[in-house]
Amino acid sequence: MQYNVEYLFIDQYKDCPGSQCPWTNQTEAEIHLQYVSKVIQTLQPDILNLCEVEGCDELHMVIEQLQDPTYRPYLIQGTDTGTGQNVGMITRIDPVANLTRTEERVYYPVPNSNCGYTNTPTSTGVSKHYITEFSIPSSTDSYTYLKIAFIAAHLIAIPTDPPRCSQREAQAQVLQNTVENYISANWEVILLGDFNDYDAEIPDVNSNQPTSMVLDIVKGYKGDYAGTYELYSVAQQINQTERFSDWWDSDNNCNTQSPNDYSMIDHVLVSKALIDKIANVFVYHGYEEYCGTYNSDHYPVVVDFII
Repeated sequence: MQYNVEYLFIDQYKDCPGSQCPWTNQTEAEIHLQYVSKVIQTLQPDILNLCEVEGCDELHMVIEQLQDPTYRPYLIQGTDTGTGQNVGMITRIDPVANLTRTEERVYYPVPNSNCGYTNTPTSTGVSKHYITEFSIPSSTDSYTYLKIAFIAAHLIAIPTDPPRCSQREAQAQVLQNTVENYISANWEVILLGDFNDYDAEIPDVNSNQPTSMVLDIVKGYKGDYAGTYELYSVAQQINQTERFSDWWDSDNNCNTQSPNDYSMIDHVLVSKALIDKIANVFVYHGYEEYCGTYNSDHYPVVVDFII
């Protein structure tokens, strides 16, 4: 399950809880954590990636709320000092490798970019991500294991802003380099997270179109390793009317019925062998979005596999 949990911060970081995040005080932050935990308890994912989590304390607190000792927390500190956000995991299935990061940087604008950024080229890395590995036993053959590289990321926000669009393409190239390393070594891959961008191939509920090549790069269609591998979005198995994973009050009227306020920027991409093992995919829309809610401004993307 992929879930952006919207500033899951309990320990103080700068002014969050406070004026720099949606939760203005400690009490509100703790209520938010309870709401997030209730969603997780409802869905019961075996492996859950969380975006916008502060750190290990918050992961432990979620597990305590769930009262489920089968979950274990994993996190490696990122480098986003502006927001203090990280990506982390709680899982019932232990990874077989420690969480790692790549500190590779790529210059942007990347070749053939249409983001409209024309300033002096500069480099960027992926401040919020982790890389790990799973070895999953087959349900039909106890001697067979599926090797899966698990790469989780949260890319820079605002889909159509030219500088951020361009930077996000470079971040996508960093991820592509990591994916290519695993694919060339015959690993299956799950790449998931909040990509803060749209998929040109699989339109969301509002048919939002990207100005960037982010999804095309990480899927293997464009970028330095274009054509050497292909990842597939699980969203192709979701009806277009249900393809929305976040709410943004674009017109500042708090009207949750405004159709333009919904889009799909959270994605789960998988290699071909894993596509063939998917039993079910859905975006959980079990709560309403509105100004002042304690739920996240994102919805979870859930994928059931039969290995």
